[in-house]
Amino acid sequence: MNRIKIVPDKKDIKQKWLSEKTGKSFNMVKSYVQNRSQPSIDTLYKIASVQDVVIEELLCLKEGVEKDIKINKQ
Repeated sequence: MNRIKIVPDKKDIKQKWLSEKTGKSFNMVKSYVQNRSQPSIDTLYKIASVQDVVIEELLCLKEGVEKDIKINKQ
């Protein structure tokens, strides 16, 4: 499980923008957001980087446990 959907929603980032910035297809980003597939570690770092968050904010350490997300808005 990942939390890739949570950060873009809180930062008002669209999946299309995220796909363009990461070089992944829209359908691939959509599958990450819907937890149908999991990104590689390299892709996960890229997703975190373009959203200006730390990678831990994109990971679920325990199912059902929500961490507060500290977002750096620019």
